[in-house]
Amino acid sequence: MKHLILASGSPRRKELMSQVGLVFEVISSDADENISVSQPEDYVMELSSLKAQSVLDTISENDDSVVVIGADTIVYHKGNILTKPEDKEDAFRILRDLSGDVHQVYTGVSICSTNKKVSFYEKTDVWVYDMTEDEIRDYIGTGEPMDKAGAYGIQGRFAAYIKGIEGDYNNVVGLPVARLVHELKAF
Repeated sequence: MKHLILASGSPRRKELMSQVGLVFEVISSDADENISVSQPEDYVMELSSLKAQSVLDTISENDDSVVVIGADTIVYHKGNILTKPEDKEDAFRILRDLSGDVHQVYTGVSICSTNKKVSFYEKTDVWVYDMTEDEIRDYIGTGEPMDKAGAYGIQGRFAAYIKGIEGDYNNVVGLPVARLVHELKAF
């Protein structure tokens, strides 16, 4: 039996893994997230790998039963990688840009043990209804956008502005959990 560790403090990732019956513990990564990769799929896979490896390095004693899962989610819009907003003004700018348009959500996932590492990513297209400036400010006032890539949570109040998605809904929440389960089986 593998000992699973989620290298993320994200309550959404924790909830998704629990929802599908995975038994795991959480050890948040303190990996340096400053990387210079510009392609969104490479960016999320690199960061997920850094996070997983960082946690594995702190606990590993050549114990092959330990499997660490790292993940990173970004929003990609018009050639720009959007992470968590820096402040309310940044959140406003991001949401104004996403309003009335389509963007992509990328989540990279890395699964690693002392002998093996697998990384993959999922991409989901998300269409957002037009939002007024007041609607954007009201949403920012909830505090919800401040700890989320792209300044929104699809599973929260922002659901009122989601016109549609193409791809994995859970990927937009922060973890393509069905793909993770199937990758863990192969791992």
